[in-house]
Amino acid sequence: MEKEKLAYKLSDLVIYFLKLGTWGFGGPVALVGYMNTDLVENKKWITDEEYKEGLALAQLAPGPLAAQLGIYFGFVHYRFLGATLVGLAFVLPSFIMVVLLGMAYKVYSGLPWMLAVFYGVSAAVIGIIAISAYRLTIKSVGKLTIEELKGKWLLWFFYTIGVVVTVITKKEDVLLFAACGIVYMLVKAPPKWLKKPSALPSLLIVGTGFWEYEGKTLNDIGWFFLKAGALVFGSGLAIVPFLHGGVVEQFGWLTEQEFVDSVAVAMITPGPVVITVAFIGYLVAGFPGACIAAFATFLPCYLFTVALAPSFKKIAKNASIKAFVDGITAVVVGALVGAVVIIATRSITDIPTALIAVASIFSLIYIKKLKEPYIIAIAALLGIIIKLFI
Repeated sequence: MEKEKLAYKLSDLVIYFLKLGTWGFGGPVALVGYMNTDLVENKKWITDEEYKEGLALAQLAPGPLAAQLGIYFGFVHYRFLGATLVGLAFVLPSFIMVVLLGMAYKVYSGLPWMLAVFYGVSAAVIGIIAISAYRLTIKSVGKLTIEELKGKWLLWFFYTIGVVVTVITKKEDVLLFAACGIVYMLVKAPPKWLKKPSALPSLLIVGTGFWEYEGKTLNDIGWFFLKAGALVFGSGLAIVPFLHGGVVEQFGWLTEQEFVDSVAVAMITPGPVVITVAFIGYLVAGFPGACIAAFATFLPCYLFTVALAPSFKKIAKNASIKAFVDGITAVVVGALVGAVVIIATRSITDIPTALIAVASIFSLIYIKKLKEPYIIAIAALLGIIIKLFI
């Protein structure tokens, strides 16, 4: 067993995740699949049991799915040092890419060709997020059948609340998320300490604006993105409604168009989709803003993983924790659908953008080999043709 654990060096694992973060396209599901193929089946560095445990932890704890799984693999044999280095290696390539894109965006965003590019890209992003929201709904809440609706009526109720509240208020309510999680836990699997009041519950414990920022803004960025990182379950796109409510509606850091462009940047870069936070941070407060936004978002993911990993086998069997996560996930996915509705009403401004959005949806459904970055590239080309040549 000891030889199996030492079958690879920490540097080997770090280099692997550096490469995965550099050209790993396709979103969280694809990245998780790459890890299984490469680390479990081909290299055999990680056992199938360790992979399943890591995947379960990544789904139960808040944080972007792929990043959490990578951090867990770093922790398996090399503990805190491994988790830290693997996490940095996985996120760093896409972080550098989005900062460079942020610099280019600040310089060229006012030019006709750049406006034309994002005219098409913004519409395509709506289609991509809509499909992602649908897939998350099927995976996290249930299929749209009479049996599923009856059997999981409470989850569907939370999901609907998430949609309606987000559309009406145009922001996400953290207390609503927590309340749905608690209610579902109490209904489905009340913890033992509730049945025994005497027992105390245990608590889980430069021309480009490169350096332009204000101190108060950095503080706001830090706290806001820390909350965002602590409330994302599963797919990185689940963070979109929370970000939209904060950076557009609450703080007014970005316009609607800039926010949609930020999501588009996450789609065309490899690595975790959540890295869009670095692009947003850069637009708001330059390079310091990008660093703080990325650090604050990924910090909860890292802390939850290294804190829960040693005792996860016991935690994973806790029905109350599973029910709590299921309740939160349902309302968060509903909020994502609500955010899609809000963003779509502001980004779909004419017939061409509507057609691009619809075409993106059907492309993802019927052309399996056509991935998101290709759709974004095609939409950008269409935007240029429509705006500059028609």
